[in-house]
Amino acid sequence: MSNLSGNGCDILVPFNERIPLRDIEKSLIKKKNRKNLWSKFIKAIKDYSLVEEGDKIAVAVSGGKDSLVMSKLFQELKRHGQVDFELEFIAMDPGYHESIRELLIDNCQYLDIPIHLFESKIFEIADEIAKDYPCYMCARMRRGALYSKAKELGCNKLALGHHYDDVIETTMLNLLCSGNFKTMLPKLDSTNFEGIQIIRPLYYIREEYISKFIQNAGIWPLNCACMVAAKKTGNKRYEIKELIKNLEKTFVNVEKSIFRAAENVNVDSVLGWQMDGEKHSFLERFESESKDDELD
Repeated sequence: MSNLSGNGCDILVPFNERIPLRDIEKSLIKKKNRKNLWSKFIKAIKDYSLVEEGDKIAVAVSGGKDSLVMSKLFQELKRHGQVDFELEFIAMDPGYHESIRELLIDNCQYLDIPIHLFESKIFEIADEIAKDYPCYMCARMRRGALYSKAKELGCNKLALGHHYDDVIETTMLNLLCSGNFKTMLPKLDSTNFEGIQIIRPLYYIREEYISKFIQNAGIWPLNCACMVAAKKTGNKRYEIKELIKNLEKTFVNVEKSIFRAAENVNVDSVLGWQMDGEKHSFLERFESESKDDELD
C-alpha cells in the first residue's frame, strides 16, 4: 500500500505492479471497462457536442487519477474516432515538492502522455492572499493559468477532468452552503479568455470506476499534492461527499436524482431564478398572468 497525502487527508492506494502500456490502453475499451469508462465518455461527448471537427483541445493534466484517465480516453478517441481534431496535453507545476513533480513526469512518460509542463507559484501565492481557505483561490488561479497556456498553444477548448461525482457534489454544495441551485455544466464559454470553451468529457463517469482502473493499472496518481491544503481542515467538499454516501444507504439511486434534478428544473415552481446575470422573481410571471386574466 502507498500512503499519498493531500488536501487534509491520507489515501491508501493499493500498489500493483505496473502493467504494460499496451494492455492499459486496450483495457480502456475492453468489456470490463467499456460500459463504465469508454461508453460513458463517448456518450457525454455526443450528448453535449464536446468534440467537434477541427477542434484543438488542451487536455489539463494535473497528474491525478481523473486527468490521467481522461488523457488516455482522448488518445483512444483520436486513434479510433471519426472526428478530425488535435490534442495538446498541458500540465502545470504550481509549486509541487520535487518528488511529486517527478511522479507526475514519470506517470505521464509511462502512459505516453506528451505533456507541456510549465511552472507557476500558485500554491505560495494562494496561501499568502487567502490563508484560511486557499483552495478556492488556488482553483481559480490554476484555471486562469491553464486558460493562458491553452490560448498560447492555439487551442479553442480546455478539457477538465471533473466526473459525475464532482457534478452532484457541486450541486449539493451550492444548495446546502450557498443557498442557490447551480450545477457544474458539461461545457461553457470562458468569460475572461475569448474563444476558449471548457469541456468536461468525464461528466457521466463515476469516480469509483476511475479509481479501479488506475489501481488495476498499477499507477500511483497525484492526490492534490498541495502542501498548503494539507495543513487546513474542514473542507466542505469532503463533507458533502460523505453526506451523499450516507444518503445512498437510505435513498435508492439518490445520486441519479441529484444529477437529474439539474435537468428537470420546473421554473413554474421556483421562487426565483437568474438568467444572464439578471435576477427574476416568480411574482413577475404571477402578476403578468393576473393582468392577462383581467384583460380576458
